[in-house]
Amino acid sequence: MSYDIIGDIHGCFAEFVTLTKQLGYHWEENIPIHPNQRKLVFVGDLTDRGPNSISVMETVYELVQKKIGYYTPGNHCNKLYRYLLGRNVQITHGLETTVAELEALDKRTYKKISHHFKQLVEEAPLYLQLDSNNLVVAHAGIREDYIGRTDKKVKTFVLYGDITGEKHPDGSPVRRDWAKNYHGKPFIVYGHTPVTLPRQVNNTMNIDTGCVFGGKLTALQYPEMETVSVSSSMPFVEEKFRTFAN
Repeated sequence: MSYDIIGDIHGCFAEFVTLTKQLGYHWEENIPIHPNQRKLVFVGDLTDRGPNSISVMETVYELVQKKIGYYTPGNHCNKLYRYLLGRNVQITHGLETTVAELEALDKRTYKKISHHFKQLVEEAPLYLQLDSNNLVVAHAGIREDYIGRTDKKVKTFVLYGDITGEKHPDGSPVRRDWAKNYHGKPFIVYGHTPVTLPRQVNNTMNIDTGCVFGGKLTALQYPEMETVSVSSSMPFVEEKFRTFAN
């Protein structure tokens, strides 16, 4: 099986469409279909900050329902899910843009979109194991000894990364560079921490190239191990492209 793994979209639907067309997908009935049966894989964080989160949510939902796409949630997906359940979450760090989109809908459409997204998250694995477990897709990455586990410690790592407990000046968490110490056999593809270029370290690759912060939207073609990127239409925000803590 051949996959095109796409980094954090964050509501940048136009760039997503452009990228899929560049990868050879044809849009039929509002979803991208590949003539050679390649499948799209999403590393999470479909929503927030960008201009068109609902279109991204609905497209991924349809791909997964038709079994022609794979999805694993990110921390923003998890927060939106909890919001839609009625939990007490802070409508900040980008969630406010998705909430504004949802609140502009009529009640019937809101209910349908909400149901779809909740189902998408509820049915998604904490991380994806593909290609006979040779490929693992996890939103913020995963340690070798965590693969196969789904306990709370693993969930925190997969959603938020190897956090130190410290904060950057903008309130975002400081994360350790877990990939430097990864020596496992499965190839890990992840996002979550924006980097200016796809970053391969050991048997891992970070493909979140910060589309919503004016960088690029990137896909990794697997098993070819080639990256394809399209430029963002959003303004560039340099401070969002992080270095890791030691």
